[in-house]
Amino acid sequence: MTEVSIVRCADYSRDKCTQAIEDVLQPFGGLDWVKPGMRIAIKANLVSAMKPETAATTHPALLAALTRALVDRGASVVVGDSPGNLYNATVLNHVYSVTGLHAVEEAGGELNHNFEVKEAVFEQAHIARHFSYTAWLDEADAIISFCKLKSHGMMCLSAATKNLFGAVPGTMKPEYHFRYPDPLDFAGMIIDLNDYFKPTLYLVDAVLAMEGNGPTAGTPRQMGALLAGKDCHKIDMVCSKLIGLDPMAVPTLKAAMNYGLISGNVEDISVEGDVDAFILPDFERIERGRGMQFETVLPGKLGLLFGKIAKKALRSSPKLKKSECVGCGLCANVCPAKAITIKAKKAQVDYKRCIRCFCCQEFCPKGAMKVHRPWPARVLHR
Repeated sequence: MTEVSIVRCADYSRDKCTQAIEDVLQPFGGLDWVKPGMRIAIKANLVSAMKPETAATTHPALLAALTRALVDRGASVVVGDSPGNLYNATVLNHVYSVTGLHAVEEAGGELNHNFEVKEAVFEQAHIARHFSYTAWLDEADAIISFCKLKSHGMMCLSAATKNLFGAVPGTMKPEYHFRYPDPLDFAGMIIDLNDYFKPTLYLVDAVLAMEGNGPTAGTPRQMGALLAGKDCHKIDMVCSKLIGLDPMAVPTLKAAMNYGLISGNVEDISVEGDVDAFILPDFERIERGRGMQFETVLPGKLGLLFGKIAKKALRSSPKLKKSECVGCGLCANVCPAKAITIKAKKAQVDYKRCIRCFCCQEFCPKGAMKVHRPWPARVLHR
């Protein structure tokens, strides 16, 4: 039985997007599960008000193609997300406009304008038993998560699993980074969100991916692929292979393996399509390490001491490129640990307070905050 499907989509022309949507869903029975009168929520990646060609957001042409296919089956469609900003009509309307999402309305769908926030109690959660979420998702009979394939400062990979973090209202996101500063705990929280909302289907826009300083300030990279499946972790395993990334370097995949949700071996996944045809071995990745337990290298207290030193020496940190900083202060505003100040019109990071959540790097409008990997980590990777 097919678990992940991958097909070619060379560009974002209407015909190619329409055909790719049909082809990638074919192994799962297409959209036969959609019944007339159903309300379908498409949770896109609309991280910020960025144009489609930047490769930061799910492309409107693919969202429109999926919307048309769903509307043709008698469903009503609403597309939305909660970017990393205020969750209100003014902000979202601007995001919708810049990201080209009015194409969804032209395709017969609507854009979310319900900005109510609810509280969830999820007793089955691994990490996040209580969390806030955007209520528009409750109105749907089914959720389709349609993400973008990107590198990511904290999670290494932004794809199927990470996309559900957008269910948390924008201004609350930094609070969750502070609540779960450990990458594996943060990953567990994101896994809980996927388990709570249970999307019926996951799709990945990898036609134009983002490499380098992702998820907002990286470089667009042509891959020409569209992926689909019903298990976000197995899709992300395949996405990791596409960009040459060790899946156990991705906290969400490491946590999923720890929870027994995946084997950790991409060869165990049944894939429809030629994955090897889309692999980009020189894709510029962000890697945080391989999850080594350094404390076990040496016995007793020596092991604990070595573990602390090794983790400090190998962990990535946000680092400012001063020549690109304009002193706007957005990084200081979004920093949950209040580790950033603006002095002489430049950002300064207090690394004693920094929790390595990379919110500053993610939301810097100039891309001045970079992911810095210390030299021991680079040497070990080689």
